[in-house]
Amino acid sequence: MTNGLFGALATVLLVLVAPVPAHADSVRDKQWQLDALHARDAWALSTGRGAIVAVVDSGVDKYHVDLRGKVLPGADFVESADGSGGDGSFDPVGHGTSVAALIAGNNDPDGVVGLAYDAQILPVRVLDKENRYDDAGIVARAVRWAVDHGANVINLSLGGVGKSTELGEAIDYALSREVVVVACTGNVDPQKDDAQGVWFPARMPGVVAVSGLAPDGEFWSGALTGTATVLAAPADGLTSAHPQGYWDIQGTSFAAPLVSATAAMIKSRFQGISAADTINRLIFTAADLGKPGRDDVFGFGRVNPAAALSVDVPHVPGNPLLAATDGGGGTHPGASATGAAPPAGDAPDSAAPAAAAAEGPGATPYVLLVAVAVVAAAALTTTLVVLRRQGHRRTPGPY
Repeated sequence: MTNGLFGALATVLLVLVAPVPAHADSVRDKQWQLDALHARDAWALSTGRGAIVAVVDSGVDKYHVDLRGKVLPGADFVESADGSGGDGSFDPVGHGTSVAALIAGNNDPDGVVGLAYDAQILPVRVLDKENRYDDAGIVARAVRWAVDHGANVINLSLGGVGKSTELGEAIDYALSREVVVVACTGNVDPQKDDAQGVWFPARMPGVVAVSGLAPDGEFWSGALTGTATVLAAPADGLTSAHPQGYWDIQGTSFAAPLVSATAAMIKSRFQGISAADTINRLIFTAADLGKPGRDDVFGFGRVNPAAALSVDVPHVPGNPLLAATDGGGGTHPGASATGAAPPAGDAPDSAAPAAAAAEGPGATPYVLLVAVAVVAAAALTTTLVVLRRQGHRRTPGPY
């Protein structure tokens, strides 16, 4: 479909859970994705310094201790159609703050450290207080704004079943200006019985579509997959920053930023590298999973930052993903297999996060609010978890 006619219904599920420690040092201990992606080996080569990643999302809390000094002045397209409604640092949901911390959280002794911890974040708010938007045009304007304001990489941890000509044209604009666009493939909607495919804009040719992995390195069965899948990254059992502390999260929304961070590290290490060659490094060096070669579940495999920064990769004249047909099928130039692992099995009971972390001193017990955006018509949806204590709440930063 074309622009407009996007709507979503929010379903709220209340679940009582046991208190989970949220102290910053325990948060650092829970970042299994850094070991899985051999982050220390990658950091010896690049930390993303000088790269700018636009987080087109719910905003990014610039006052969070893990993001201080990392968040550039951005834009708010929720409060104003032209983006002048704010600097993008207001995040009433927490989704964008979590994404940003996974990319560029400060490398200090405590808290969340981002995979590209020296990169900068350009926050562009498009999701409202209910973590949704009703018109894909808002995302299209945000993408164009990010390109025009210096983004090297654009992270889109959002999407839906519909299609927007305006958003497609904005992504074409980004690709034509050497900006790498990364998007999540989407999460399984447990309320749907019919087949579900990769979300738009992830399924748009040229976009790096990211599916999810579980902590055991196998497929996270809450992820949507299909011919458009390009890479896989950790999506389950993650912990990240929230405006009121930290929380446990899951979803392809949080796999995509790990690929965006890797792209930022490549951009930083290889000054002047094209978007096409950046993408080729991502897919050429991916650690093959599942069936040998590219497949619809893992794409070319798990993102492999250290290899992407060190392996001799051939130059390509154009975006290798555009060589594919049907939104990502076939074998792209520059791809290679480097290993194998079997996919995981059973589908989850829910695509929503299963646990959450504390947000600071106060009363217990915890109440887990799982806000699942349900697709209505061609709705763009995201899934997130909000952890809230009953009783006292800390106000958003600074802290």
